[in-house]
Amino acid sequence: MSQTKTFLLPDLGEGLPDATIVEWLVKPGDTIKLDAPLVSMETAKAVVEVPSPVSGKVLKLAGAAGDIVVTGTMLAEFEIDPSMPQRAEGQDTGHHHGGGHAAPASPPPQPSPASGGGSETPVAEAKRDDAGTVVGAMQSSDAVRSEAAVAVGGVKAMPAVRAMARKLGVDLSRVRATGADGVATMDDVKRAAAEGSTKAGESRPLPNPPPHAGEGDARAAGVGGGAPPPQRTQLSASGKPMRTQPPGVSVSGQPEQLKGVRRNMARVMADAHAKVVPTTLTDDADIHVWAHGNDMTARLVRAICAAAKAVPALNAWFDGDALTRTLHPHVDIGIAVDTDDGLFVPALRNADMLDARGVREAIGRLRAQVESRSIPASELSGYTISLSNFGMFAGRYATPVVVPPCVAIVAAGRARHQITPVIGGFESHKVIPLSLTFDHRACTGGEAARFLRAMLDDLGLPN
Repeated sequence: MSQTKTFLLPDLGEGLPDATIVEWLVKPGDTIKLDAPLVSMETAKAVVEVPSPVSGKVLKLAGAAGDIVVTGTMLAEFEIDPSMPQRAEGQDTGHHHGGGHAAPASPPPQPSPASGGGSETPVAEAKRDDAGTVVGAMQSSDAVRSEAAVAVGGVKAMPAVRAMARKLGVDLSRVRATGADGVATMDDVKRAAAEGSTKAGESRPLPNPPPHAGEGDARAAGVGGGAPPPQRTQLSASGKPMRTQPPGVSVSGQPEQLKGVRRNMARVMADAHAKVVPTTLTDDADIHVWAHGNDMTARLVRAICAAAKAVPALNAWFDGDALTRTLHPHVDIGIAVDTDDGLFVPALRNADMLDARGVREAIGRLRAQVESRSIPASELSGYTISLSNFGMFAGRYATPVVVPPCVAIVAAGRARHQITPVIGGFESHKVIPLSLTFDHRACTGGEAARFLRAMLDDLGLPN
């Protein structure tokens, strides 16, 4: 009697309740080897490759590309081939690869924010419920399987590159690969999308066949199989304006399920709204005396570090359940990065030890990793305070969201010139609008005001 194995979607190392299928690398009926690539899954932070837990025949897959799979539910079903290599039960990753239908894994423990990710006790490995995965890697027994380029349809590419190609509508088989060993890179896909010559499913439209005898008259009369679709109009028969469809149909279109980054962002924002008591202070930083060459983001980072040193209460974490506060001696700033997929907040570590050049280089590296979806999960958590520089787009003041366990976030609006009174008259000074939102359970209004004052003082210096 053949032995079947139901593989449950593991926690992909981020404590998220689900993930989205990007691309299956097998189909039902295929034979797959142990640890061979099975599927690419998109989480809130990365596209990760999930390997097969067994060797055998693929019987069933959980869904198609774009479908959401809940953590702990069936991802795939296999018929185990005993003649092929299998993982020993003692090397199990927590999904009971020895056979039979596995029971759903218990929820994984939530990682401590201080760690920037999950931690694992080095003993009793066989007793853990789920070894899970981390972004870009899957744990197999005691070894970590790193993300690698996989050849599918004759094209070698990373899972994140395949996801980007799918998003941009690019046919990878028609992309000129410039990476090592013929691997298609993210730049290759973006270049192909810009050129517009490699669109997936692109084909030439078929010419309309000539009408049969008498068919043209039927079309003109609006009857028969060749009748043209009715044309929409904004006017009624009486010539007065009218709605041709309900507003919800013509404006909103069809409901779209949130996935990946936006899905997680919605959860995080709702959780923050429920757990934080936010209050916002606003003011303008006068930067009229800045010397040429000052970098605005670097100066904002420096000002936050100076304010955190002067008023540590806002560079802190707060536990609303236990009513405990943790003040941090270091400053790790979460830098909000806006993307088409949603909001990322990578951590600028040890910002208080970096000079302007170090800040710019570190932020450039983080942005590049966010754009390529290669940033480790540990770099997307564990920051002590946040910065949103939305002014590079538009807007003056805001009420940015404080995400627990942090207690404060600084937002910088669009710089502008304003008339400023000086001795003997008026001058035009350049100012940066600042908004400071803080959790009023963890900070007093006075502490927040002094923090903002310290930022204004630092930003008021020439260099």
